[in-house]
Amino acid sequence: MNGNGAPPRVGDVTTPSASGTAARTRLERGRGALGPALELVHTGRAPTRAVLTAELGVTRATAGAVAAELEALGLIRVDSRPGGAGGTGGAQGRPSHRLSVAEDGPVALAAQVHSDGFRAALVGLGGRIVATAPGKVTVSADPAQVLGAVVEAGAELLAQSGRRCVGAGLAVPSAVAEPDGTALNPLHLAWPAGSPVRAIFAECVKAAGIDGPALTGNDVNLAALAEHRHGAGRSAQHLLCVATGHRGVGGALVLDGRLHSGSSGLALEVGHLTVNPEGRACHCGSRGCLDVEADPLAFLTAAGRSPGPEVSLLQQARDLLRDEPAEPAVRAATEELIDRLGLGLAGLVNILNPDRIILGGLHRELLHADPERLRAVVADRSLWGRSGGVPILPCTLDHNSLVGAAELAWQPVLDDPLGALA
Repeated sequence: MNGNGAPPRVGDVTTPSASGTAARTRLERGRGALGPALELVHTGRAPTRAVLTAELGVTRATAGAVAAELEALGLIRVDSRPGGAGGTGGAQGRPSHRLSVAEDGPVALAAQVHSDGFRAALVGLGGRIVATAPGKVTVSADPAQVLGAVVEAGAELLAQSGRRCVGAGLAVPSAVAEPDGTALNPLHLAWPAGSPVRAIFAECVKAAGIDGPALTGNDVNLAALAEHRHGAGRSAQHLLCVATGHRGVGGALVLDGRLHSGSSGLALEVGHLTVNPEGRACHCGSRGCLDVEADPLAFLTAAGRSPGPEVSLLQQARDLLRDEPAEPAVRAATEELIDRLGLGLAGLVNILNPDRIILGGLHRELLHADPERLRAVVADRSLWGRSGGVPILPCTLDHNSLVGAAELAWQPVLDDPLGALA
């Protein structure tokens, strides 16, 4: 305890003389535990101080010091009021202090660009979307113009909120090559191949006076990261995410709790798996790729519907599937896309052996439409599917690519809270 009867803070520089060495050791250990502790609270895995103590493998005193320091940084809240706590504290069965992210704490600026526009948001710890600014605009072929507009929208949100910003993250519908952050194939945006989106985004963020790092990633990769930390992918060790948004199909893999991006950020371009050798021509030069056989345009085409300009292709496909599921052409299109998607998933299961598959975008609606058909195709066409089955679940987060973009900006804080917020 310090002179006020509170647990010693990790940042304290003085300790009681009678136990100076032990206290200094505890505080040093606590500094190293700040990041892991914050991640546990951020992902909902440490709802109480007792759980935090057990997960970190430290003493109660060290866990208390760590929690106090994170609270002092404005990142979490520690509630010592009795009742409602999951788990108990000491031997007398006292309720453990409850831990939660600070609802009024810092935020990250998150942005997403797709073929039908962009969206900017402020996202707090815990994956909480604090505010959004949808930008239904025509996405021009000039990435600097588009990213300037999305950062401007985000800067307005920040000014209105008065919150501290830890950084910015951007999700784009393209493979993003590392280490330069270039968008290799932003075909559905009509941006030049190899556009330096990270550099452009960072320049716009800096020009807007926004502090912190500015990072960029593929939209499906970031959706998988968000779902793994806050949604349907929690607790999965080997998580496969496949999704179709406004155009095309993307995939992502989380291995041992970490996003797998390959040697240069280009892993799991699942959209170019061939699922119909005699199928539609793909922009990659091949035919019958998942990218053109299982996206919203493919669904509308298979159902005999001509896409209109009023709303996005994704919304048109969702509306059709919701409003006319029993119409023969719609039902046939649903079965066709489920079969194509199932073939692609089966191939990925044979190669990757995930312990869970999650589906996003239109694929989530296809799973809801006929879950047994999709699971049967995967089981029939994959060795691991036949041996016991792989759970196939819908993504659960709204705007998961946005939340994932924010995770990019939050990561330095999760790695080193004191250093990042100094």
